[in-house]
Amino acid sequence: MQGWLCETLDGPGALRWRDDLQLPQPGPGEVRVAIRAASLNFPDLLIVEGRYQVRPPLPFVPGSEFAGTVDAVGEGVSNLRPGQPVAVIGSHGGFASHALAAAANVIPLPPGFALEHGAAFAFTYGTSHHALADRAALQPGETVLVLGAAGGVGTAAIQIAKALGAKVIAAASSAEKCALCRSIGADEAIDYSAADLREALKSLTGGRGVDVVYDPVGGGLAEPAFRSMAWRGRYLVVGFAGGAIPALPFNLALLKGASIVGVFWGDFVRREPKAAAAALAQLGQWYAEGRIRPVIDRRLPMRELPAAFERMAARAVLGKLLLVND
Repeated sequence: MQGWLCETLDGPGALRWRDDLQLPQPGPGEVRVAIRAASLNFPDLLIVEGRYQVRPPLPFVPGSEFAGTVDAVGEGVSNLRPGQPVAVIGSHGGFASHALAAAANVIPLPPGFALEHGAAFAFTYGTSHHALADRAALQPGETVLVLGAAGGVGTAAIQIAKALGAKVIAAASSAEKCALCRSIGADEAIDYSAADLREALKSLTGGRGVDVVYDPVGGGLAEPAFRSMAWRGRYLVVGFAGGAIPALPFNLALLKGASIVGVFWGDFVRREPKAAAAALAQLGQWYAEGRIRPVIDRRLPMRELPAAFERMAARAVLGKLLLVND
């Protein structure tokens, strides 16, 4: 078995590629997956730096989202079988040739669902559906501002908001990223490296503001976005990919009758499994209908994980970046 081993919490530079790892045997309630592809997500950086909510015991293989085929099943597993295509969401294990996973974390892929799409789907689309459909209760005809719109969760949010009948204003940091957002359905796009976000939103909404802000970025964009919300707006706190956790003035929420809404998909799945399963079923139906598709930035060999981290650090990833086993 091959894979990247995290032995210290010193970041991506301390990871080591090993081609002599022992092939693990599934225990009760577990399956082993032969991995076809794994996607790179922001939590994968946090976990190897010891800054994520979950801290696996050292050493561990990072990689929180991957897809492949079931290779072996442990005692008590009756709903999965060898050879079955699956996606897996967890905290680690994906940047390797094989991984063990609890059967509860394994999602069988329906016929016609590409394995590589399976590796880039549940985390981002699950998060964005939970945010927009559940937490924001987005309605047809409402206007959504998506910050960091060219990233993994951002591209998913654009597609899901359109599937729900909303108008989408995408905000991204370059003209290239804005063009991508328009190509997948955004009605408008703002390059906030070249335009004032608040003024642009005022112009695009005729001064009314946006009904929902989807924010996986945080940092300096948060306050101007919050000030650009309409009456009864909902501000979705999805993450802090920009690094800084913003401190929003609460008087703005009072003056706008606005809601600040936390989005934690992982705990939603754990606490409300039936609702999470229903959401994934709807997403699977939309995928089958061609209404949503993961945006794949590029495919790199699994051994090139350091280059993938460098591309993510440079904020150059458009959609999701995949590491693949040939």
